[in-house]
Amino acid sequence: MQDNPTQPLQHPDGVTPRTVRHVLAVGGGRGGVGKSTVAVNLAVYFAQLGRAVILVDADPSGAELHTLFGLSPELFDPNSDDNVEAELRTVPTPVPGLMLMPQLYTTGSTVPVRPGRKAHWAKRLRLQEADYVILDLGAGTAPPTLDLFLSADIGICVTAPEPPSIEATYRFTRALFLRRLRRTLIKDRFRLRMVDRVLAELPPLPLPLDVVHALARYDTALAEMAASELGRLRPRLVVNGIRLRSDNELGSAMCEMSQRYLGIGMDQVGQIDQDDAVWLSVVRKRPILIDSPTSKSARHLERIARRVMALVATRDQPRTEVPPPPIVLPDFSFYDILGTNRGATDEDIRRAFKRQKDVYQPDSLALTSILNDSQLAQAVANIEEAYDTLLDPLRRRAYDLSHFPEPEQPTSGLNTQEDSALAAERQLLRNELTREISAETEFTGALLLKVRESLGIEIEEIARRTKISASHLRAIESEEYQSLPALVYTRGFLQQVAKCLELDPAQVTRTYLRRMRGEGRSIGGHFPAS
Repeated sequence: MQDNPTQPLQHPDGVTPRTVRHVLAVGGGRGGVGKSTVAVNLAVYFAQLGRAVILVDADPSGAELHTLFGLSPELFDPNSDDNVEAELRTVPTPVPGLMLMPQLYTTGSTVPVRPGRKAHWAKRLRLQEADYVILDLGAGTAPPTLDLFLSADIGICVTAPEPPSIEATYRFTRALFLRRLRRTLIKDRFRLRMVDRVLAELPPLPLPLDVVHALARYDTALAEMAASELGRLRPRLVVNGIRLRSDNELGSAMCEMSQRYLGIGMDQVGQIDQDDAVWLSVVRKRPILIDSPTSKSARHLERIARRVMALVATRDQPRTEVPPPPIVLPDFSFYDILGTNRGATDEDIRRAFKRQKDVYQPDSLALTSILNDSQLAQAVANIEEAYDTLLDPLRRRAYDLSHFPEPEQPTSGLNTQEDSALAAERQLLRNELTREISAETEFTGALLLKVRESLGIEIEEIARRTKISASHLRAIESEEYQSLPALVYTRGFLQQVAKCLELDPAQVTRTYLRRMRGEGRSIGGHFPAS
């Protein structure tokens, strides 16, 4: 969870206008991973829903967002009566409801105006009349970039499935913690000097947990405060440019490694497959949600936008406080090492072991820049020891009796957190479905997909329960009628899917097939009968 402004801003003329409702920041270290693509299409999605949106080009490396809309670059008038107001000036885009606040250059200058004045300029930003302000922060870990990310209501890190991008993302989150710690102690010079002393003993941009544990040797209260600030960090993660099947697990693995070794609770809000449609949309100077709205990457961006909107909608609701990480190095149990719990079955332990072995490979992307070779070897040895012990009934019982003498279920040594982005999205979908589904509802493939996602059920789970192939289930949701079998089988498939989704099988089958008849589509070479 990011910092929120605590004081209402006043307009220069004394009038308090409607201020910005939500500020979103898109950043994350390395350049070229798709931060601008995510920021632009988030803005387009919200504007298409009728929201007033301002997209801000805050990239310190240069002005580029205007090119994605086919707009001309803007120049800054050094003789303007109000330079700050000139920097806050917005220009319309081809998307109704979406305004662009471009980067500005002075004549004869080679750097944009805004980067050096972000601290002064950001306070005035919330005075804009908009539902959403979306900041494209660009690359890097400069203090103004970190400050804008921390002050946003929701901060999104974008990475790619490659070592330099992942290392940059972890570096960015480390820098966020150090910047937040310094901002908290800005008026306490004694403690700030103590932090500097501890940092001098550690490598550059150390792991946040190492900072907390080092502070605990000097000042327990300061370490507890640092741990509390660390626990409040909640950056959201987007993995862009998915190419391989193994990349599909990268986001969840990075979130787990971030929690385990950095102490930062990172949430994945989505991923985007590698798609030439994105490149083509940039060449055509049109956001992909407008240029190619049916492409795979556009669908992924829409889902990310829905999850972000769901997170925004739940920000003001009461939440369970997440305990901060411990200020001393915890003693992880074998269950913690495998990422499971004491109630796990043998099959659960086997699956957990396989997943950990996949993550802790010598060239593991998720562990980039976190563990060195010796630390990785020790982690693998611990995983194998935990697996051998817990899969042997006698050794497992002896281990449980020696480590958990209490009858109640112990709390995990790891600070596990609920995937708030996923939970928020599902709750938002359930609220929408309550209004959409009635006795007259026509069930489409998109609606069946929405119901399934609201319940948190994967395609593979339905395939396992119904014995229907996953390819046929995907064809039903995407309405690829030519990929479905003969009518009698498709009717049975729809009935089974409806039962799994707790829907009326008769209504789902009747309305879905009626929609197909209306489009004159055939199934398995046969037109549906009336």
